[in-house]
Amino acid sequence: MSEKMDFNGACACGAINYQCSEEPLAMFNCHCGQCQLASGGTFVSAALVKESALRITSGKVKYFRSMGDAGRWTKRGFCEHCGTPMFAKGEIAPGLISIKPGTLHDKAVFKPTIDTWASSAPAWLHLDSGLPKAHKTPNLLNYKTNTKVS
Repeated sequence: MSEKMDFNGACACGAINYQCSEEPLAMFNCHCGQCQLASGGTFVSAALVKESALRITSGKVKYFRSMGDAGRWTKRGFCEHCGTPMFAKGEIAPGLISIKPGTLHDKAVFKPTIDTWASSAPAWLHLDSGLPKAHKTPNLLNYKTNTKVS
């Protein structure tokens, strides 16, 4: 069960604002090829929450659907005005949605617990040696905040 916690965020232009009423179920960095492409960078960081705990308080999120490296679809939510990537939801986790931590008003809320698809990360990227590494995406609920994996 999720703990009660309130946090919020917005896109770069301020057209979309959101509030989440529960703490994230998992926080991770994904290095799969599709996340690299969708982010325009080397990985995507995400805080996974129950979709029912997330409330859009202003604006409208636009979604784009794509196929991921594992062959499953992902819908990526963004602001149609400024292009800020904000959310993602996928076939593999119905009822859950990930929040991009760059949109958080309080960035300290985000504390990743695992690097997924780590073998797909560019060789020049220095990954946090303190985080467990997974070749694909494991059951992320096993890597909750503050869980130490040996």
